[in-house]
Amino acid sequence: MADLSKTMEAVAELHKSHGVQQKGGKFYTQVVHRMEAFRRIHGTDFGIDTQILVNDGKRVVVKAIITDKDNRTVGVGMAEEIRGQGLVNTTSALENAETSAIGRALASLGLAGGEYASANEMDAVVRKTDAIKETPQVEVKEQEESSTSNNSSPVPMSSDKMFDKINKHIQIIQRKQYKENKEQLQLEELIAYFTECSDTYFKSMDKSHVEKITKEFFRIEKELNFYIKRAKWKNIKK
Repeated sequence: MADLSKTMEAVAELHKSHGVQQKGGKFYTQVVHRMEAFRRIHGTDFGIDTQILVNDGKRVVVKAIITDKDNRTVGVGMAEEIRGQGLVNTTSALENAETSAIGRALASLGLAGGEYASANEMDAVVRKTDAIKETPQVEVKEQEESSTSNNSSPVPMSSDKMFDKINKHIQIIQRKQYKENKEQLQLEELIAYFTECSDTYFKSMDKSHVEKITKEFFRIEKELNFYIKRAKWKNIKK
């Protein structure tokens, strides 16, 4: 099998420069960045195939398989998403599961950019249950615990600032240029970032700001899916 040491080093650097911090202080490196490093170094030496194992209208289970030039399986990853569970899975559960499965397959090759995929390191990032009713109670409890344990807690970011930060990053993703599969890679990165935001920011933001961000996400997602489908149709016609 091809030497993966250079790729591991490249992903480790990406982990430092592009790692996204999660709860508990851990970082993960998005699938899109790991895939870029993987393809840049190895080209088409490896194949990545995804299989839909379950898609029953409620659950989506996807398996990703990485093979070498001899068609030997060298990496495997699986992921499950629940349709309608969280904002992203309302429209993109399949894409979300596929991205997560590929991320875990890369992690099985040592290309995780951190600890091997635990729940926090997986690129789906969010497997949230319907916790809307529980959220106020959890937040109050956390505030009480923090106030008793630490009198000098940091000043939280305002909803306006969080909105500006998220909106700017979404626009950056939309403007990104990739040499190949531009729209597909943009969509993967957009979904990964949006799921991260739904876990780390939305609970603390004003409802109007969340609605605006969600509307913008769906607009860009619809546009990218249009171009992806058009490109596939052109390939079929060829």
